[in-house]
Amino acid sequence: MKRLAAVVAVALMSTGVAWGQQASVDALYINTAKGMDVTEYTGLCHKLKGRIVDHTSNHGKDNRIWSRAMYQWRDLYIYLPPQYDPNKRYPIMLLLHPYSTDERGLLHLLPMIDDAIVQGRMPPLIVALPDGSLDGKGCFDKPGSFFLNSRSGDYEDFILQDVWDFVCTRYPIRPERGAHVLAGVSMGGYAAFNIGLRYRQFFGVVMGIHPPLNPRWADVDGNPRAKFDPRRWGWRTGFDNPHEVIANFGGPFKYRMGDVIRPVFGIGEEAFVNISCNNPLELVINTKLRNGELAMFVGYAGRDEFNIDAQVESFLYYCKFKGLGVAVAFEPDGRHDKHTASKMMPAALDWLGNQIAPYGIAYTGKPPFQTRYPDTGTPEPYDVRYPAPGDMKPKAPRPVTTPSQYPMPNPAPPPPPPVDVRYPLPGVDRVPAGPLRYPGVGY
Repeated sequence: MKRLAAVVAVALMSTGVAWGQQASVDALYINTAKGMDVTEYTGLCHKLKGRIVDHTSNHGKDNRIWSRAMYQWRDLYIYLPPQYDPNKRYPIMLLLHPYSTDERGLLHLLPMIDDAIVQGRMPPLIVALPDGSLDGKGCFDKPGSFFLNSRSGDYEDFILQDVWDFVCTRYPIRPERGAHVLAGVSMGGYAAFNIGLRYRQFFGVVMGIHPPLNPRWADVDGNPRAKFDPRRWGWRTGFDNPHEVIANFGGPFKYRMGDVIRPVFGIGEEAFVNISCNNPLELVINTKLRNGELAMFVGYAGRDEFNIDAQVESFLYYCKFKGLGVAVAFEPDGRHDKHTASKMMPAALDWLGNQIAPYGIAYTGKPPFQTRYPDTGTPEPYDVRYPAPGDMKPKAPRPVTTPSQYPMPNPAPPPPPPVDVRYPLPGVDRVPAGPLRYPGVGY
């Protein structure tokens, strides 16, 4: 009996180790504890022709940057391309991570960016990966900031002031808006479009994979889970039920409305106002975006657990109606996961390469100009580890937005086509995750 118990114990331990190893692979850069992903991080660095500069506390040394907006230290990774030369200027990409992750959430995309540069599909560029988690420890069951200024903190200011100033004062960045790229996945894709639409005098390119581009999508019956049909377009007018399941990944892995939106947007009428004010589709309408003002790329999946495919298709339909060009990658059987996002990235990078080509430096394949990269990037003009005395004062609490301050009537949806609908996107081409085409007007 004791022998049987010992055999069972060994078997359970072996199974646990095997599952743990697989879980570690699946959760790489997503929900590992801070400082515990050294092996994976080192392996990633060895795959790159460029290099990663560590401005985090993840690897045994605290190199974080000070955020004046957040009044705290925050993590940041910087990717420097192959043959990085501090005497030349480069395009910049702010790469914003998904919900429930942190600055490590998109590190697995850096080898794709690195390969695209080496293969000549995209000019060298610098990539910044900031931490947008609420507590600096992103994992599955913790909310995200959506990179907005909200009751949870001034995350938009962190990106546009702290991260932007840090990168531009320490790395050689081109000044043209066409060389400034906002990109992200899921929550990060939403933030890329949100910020890009409101600050397009500074950013010329936005890219989103799995981006919720119209959180107020619902059909005429008020069903936000309905698939897009332009003949049944409605608007969601309530976010009152915190227990509503907005995504089900099977078993216990469900996202509920209260967990996702309450920390940033609030709940009920407050949530409705804040979501409407920051809804990318409504920003297109309210800011009167014109074709050519902003280069846009969207990648989405046909079986998205959040029903983001319906949100994206309503966004694309309106853009087509207004003559706004959008490049699209589409995975009909894809889901809202890292695997599908990785499949769409090559098409996204090929498109991006054409957008930033006028601002790029050719990769020659010869030895780099700088044979030994400094540990912290280019020399810093001052010590960033100690904030100025005035920065240590706590910020005044941010006032909560009230509906009376920002009345937002429902925009009128575009009229349905006068002839039979080529369901679900009349006139809008889709690009499979493979050879890239440029759909829409102006591309």
